[in-house]
Amino acid sequence: MSPTGFEYRDGVLHAEQVALPLLAAAVGTPAYVYCANTVRARYRRLDQAFAGIPHHIHFAVKANSNLSVLSLLRELGAGVDIVSGGELYRALQAGFHGRDVVFSGVGKTVQEIAQALEAEVQLINVESEAELVVIDVVAARLGVMAPIAIRVNPEVTVDTPHAYIKTGEKGQKFGIPRDDVARLVELTGELSHVQLRGMGMHLGSQIGNADPLRDALPRLLAAIAYAQGKGHPIAFMDVGGGLSVPYESHERDADIDDYATIVRAAALETGLTLLLEPGRFLVAEAGILLTEVLYRKHAAGKDFVVTDAGMNDLIRPALYQAYHAIDPVTLTDGSVAADIVGPICESGDFFAKDRRLPDVQAGALLAVRTAGAYGFSMASNYNSRPRPAEVLVDGDQFAVVGAREQLDDLVRLERMPLQWRTA
Repeated sequence: MSPTGFEYRDGVLHAEQVALPLLAAAVGTPAYVYCANTVRARYRRLDQAFAGIPHHIHFAVKANSNLSVLSLLRELGAGVDIVSGGELYRALQAGFHGRDVVFSGVGKTVQEIAQALEAEVQLINVESEAELVVIDVVAARLGVMAPIAIRVNPEVTVDTPHAYIKTGEKGQKFGIPRDDVARLVELTGELSHVQLRGMGMHLGSQIGNADPLRDALPRLLAAIAYAQGKGHPIAFMDVGGGLSVPYESHERDADIDDYATIVRAAALETGLTLLLEPGRFLVAEAGILLTEVLYRKHAAGKDFVVTDAGMNDLIRPALYQAYHAIDPVTLTDGSVAADIVGPICESGDFFAKDRRLPDVQAGALLAVRTAGAYGFSMASNYNSRPRPAEVLVDGDQFAVVGAREQLDDLVRLERMPLQWRTA
């Protein structure tokens, strides 16, 4: 079977053993389709790379927050990396416990910090001095000790496909600047309701090789040694996530062996438990966006393939200028160079520009590849469009794991007539 879980059989694209035309007939389009066995294989590949040293994989929930996907990863032994109170709620609903949770993010509210402490999360990653003080105040009010880690910004150059997915360079909003780490360690020792249990970093997304780690890890190790020298009971070294996946045919997976060799050596040097926070690496290739061609259009010398999915369903091409391979579900003769566009009233509503693909006509199904990460989780109701269904395939069976929104869902939280109040 294809490593992504999607392959052609007799000219028809299947998700594992389920033919996509049959699935589309059952659940409609657009729909996200995820392959469970691909997620399992990706998790085990990364887990085995760190066999023999204490480590724990925390899935970055922002990549795909569907409860069934989270539950699948929990069954494999994963924890979660979260960035909001909503993601904490989802994780708990999926069966995770507080001890499975690392809470990251630069803008945690007082309510979210309290929610995390009440859930007894494993770590809260601190990303500013002001946040550290607030955590101490909230913990004091609750009468608990807050387990924290300091997220170090190692300030290294990271080669990623888009500026928006860099997080470990100088001047980013993420993490504590290198020059400020010692001062924050000192402050932690002065506060009575926080305990410094970890030091971590996250360089960004779509990191294809270990070169940035070669520069960043010594800086993280120096921060760990400083904190330990000040008597803090450091137990965890968190290297974040960001492992790349191939979106285009010439791209390759992250070099896990090289990555593991470098990270393992650093973890062994410290003797700490290693935390890894992959997101895209575990789920991106496991998912597609299944969409139907509505129309073919020719205008001003160009061909357009208009689909029933739009940028509200998958915003990555519009937001990041991201490439997604697009294949017909049923192979067909001929080819055409066309813009593949959606129905949204925006010129930025496209999945591909001047892409050569088989000569599909109205009614044909297309599979937008590598859409299992940052697809549905970034979907919206723009143009008052219900969000698509989500389907999980496991072998020869499938289940709807996210029902398609209906029109009444669009206004369910809105109020008419208004109930006016006065101050």
